[in-house]
Amino acid sequence: MTMTDVLLAVDHLKIRVGTHGPLAVNDLSFTIAPGEIVALVGESGSGKTMAARAAIGLLPPPLQHCGGQVRFQGHDLNSLKPEQLRQLRGAKIGMVFQEPMVSLNPSMSIGEQMAEGLRLHTKLTDAQIRERSLEMLGHIGIKDAERCLAAFPHEFSGGMRQRIMLASVMLLRPALLIADEPTTALDCLAQLDVLKLMLDLTREQGTAILFISHDLSLVARYADKVVVMREGRAVEQGTIEQILLAPKAEYTRQLLEALPRRGVLAELPQADGPLLTVRDVCIEHPGPRSLWGRTPFKRVVHSANLSIAPGETLALVGGSGSGKTTLGRAIVGLNKACAGAIEFEGVDILKSGNREHRLQCQMIFQDPYSSLDPRMKIGDILAEPLRHVPGMSAEHKRERVTRTLLDIGLAEQFVDRFPHQLSGGQRQRVAIGRALVRHPRLVIADEPISALDMTIQKQILELFERLQAQYGFACLFISHDLAAVERIAHRVAVMSEGRVVEMGTRDEIFDRPQHPYTRKLLAAASPLEKLENGGYRIRQGPVPLAL
Repeated sequence: MTMTDVLLAVDHLKIRVGTHGPLAVNDLSFTIAPGEIVALVGESGSGKTMAARAAIGLLPPPLQHCGGQVRFQGHDLNSLKPEQLRQLRGAKIGMVFQEPMVSLNPSMSIGEQMAEGLRLHTKLTDAQIRERSLEMLGHIGIKDAERCLAAFPHEFSGGMRQRIMLASVMLLRPALLIADEPTTALDCLAQLDVLKLMLDLTREQGTAILFISHDLSLVARYADKVVVMREGRAVEQGTIEQILLAPKAEYTRQLLEALPRRGVLAELPQADGPLLTVRDVCIEHPGPRSLWGRTPFKRVVHSANLSIAPGETLALVGGSGSGKTTLGRAIVGLNKACAGAIEFEGVDILKSGNREHRLQCQMIFQDPYSSLDPRMKIGDILAEPLRHVPGMSAEHKRERVTRTLLDIGLAEQFVDRFPHQLSGGQRQRVAIGRALVRHPRLVIADEPISALDMTIQKQILELFERLQAQYGFACLFISHDLAAVERIAHRVAVMSEGRVVEMGTRDEIFDRPQHPYTRKLLAAASPLEKLENGGYRIRQGPVPLAL
């Protein structure tokens, strides 16, 4: 490839933490051609995002460039003045950040944020900017574009916010788009929509993409080349076919081996009846207040039915907004059902307010960083659920906390640490430990691995399986990660728009799905599967039926 064929060239790039700190990126080199999709993959902390930020001069302090070159269209970006970099950012190089709710300004309307870049980099009038913004919103599937321009980010779902963020960046028609984990917290259908939109927009304009992700299935599906990073270095790079069919680096093979896959599940214990039964449960959310009182209630769960046997894992899957988490929170009493029955060991908790149920049913929340009190030490967080255990002495509580720390794979010295001193995987282990320290009969796990990279996901799933085998608790596993569900679940319930549309054993749902929505979910997931020769390929899901 000649220099005229190269859009972005990263040549022996080095990024250091502070003046004398360690190297966050060490001797990284790769190129991107016009219209090409190159993926940077690796675990959290491997330097993927820092390498991408160096390309647009947005390294956060104390990180600083200390060696190598980043050349865009033949120009050394490190030699450009700040004013020249500002002219380049947005107009020539656009970036979609990992969390749109953070990168979109909550105090500005969507229209104002979309117009900002056009006002800085073009000479279009306000009327032309509005016309182009409306056209782009229509192009990304926003039905009421006029209302969208006047709305604010919090009024949209995660998938819609990411589409709006992508539209704002692509309005300027950049030559290079940097997409930093653009689908991390989205369900598989929303992921498919956002990535298809990203590809459509970039192909229309001939834009190249630097795609940062830890999801190897998505990378395999959309990228042309892949650069595998570890501890700031590129351990391997090549075409998708080269990396998937014949990975050379041991670390690449470890990443691929970390992908969840279907295994043999332990047999369930004999039981006289279900531990939990949900019958015709309906849940409504109150509407917003107005001058005339509240608007009508909105029903978000419609006559849901499911049951969980002792020791069983029932996975609840579906798109964002389908009612999965709402139903899970109702089971532990955090949401109130307006109709139906929730029976725990044969007792309807909606009528009796069964205190024993509340103690025997614990929840693992989606984001451990926000659900763990930042002012409490890990030991205190783990000990808190033991307050209501009758007759437990302080010494016995300390022993239980120490035992729980060992169970979740953390050393005893973690007792005196705070949540911010832990990695994401360690915080998720603490969240699991807090739920299990009482040895409950039922655990509700709400998206427990959604924000973790592949190797940490594997560790958490293995931990969860080991603890379930050890303590025998049942689990409602709420997730949009179908690969993880396929590994861990005995049965699967599929929710769509507040309704349970299909339920069956794991093999029935994944091998013989009946409902069109289930088939659509599985077709959108398309995980990687291992071949007999040691390589990998994308497993084709069932053909989705027309909805």
